[in-house]
Amino acid sequence: MRHGKKVNHLGRKTAHRKSMLANMACSLIEHKRINTTVAKAKALKQFVEPMITKSKEDTTHNRRIVMARLRQKEAVAELFREVATKVGDRPGGYTRIIKLGNRLGDNADMAMIELVDFNEIYNAGKTTKKKSTRRSRRGGDAKTAAPVATKATKEEE
Repeated sequence: MRHGKKVNHLGRKTAHRKSMLANMACSLIEHKRINTTVAKAKALKQFVEPMITKSKEDTTHNRRIVMARLRQKEAVAELFREVATKVGDRPGGYTRIIKLGNRLGDNADMAMIELVDFNEIYNAGKTTKKKSTRRSRRGGDAKTAAPVATKATKEEE
């Protein structure tokens, strides 16, 4: 039984796996898309998305956390400078995995993993509209309170 075993070990020891994922994440940040196997792409998605979330808020603490995982100064700088500004309003889902078929040599399932906001082909037809985030139903919002007040004043007249 595999209760509570969420990490795909990818057939590697811990140090090798961590350094491989760090190198793949740096390549993804630098090139915006990379080709790899499906299993590595899924593991990389779990590895890189929390760091992109951290990069949305540029603090020294977040930079140090990301630097400890990536270990490449240029990749961290590009993540906080370019990638964070592009994904600033997105609430999650920064990467996309597209399956490519099987590799010729060993028939491994191949995939392309890319940063969603950097693909001009998919984003060409779409207008850039700011998505609203999900809010709780408690607490009053200024947008909903204003129309109610105007209706009340019109009824009084």
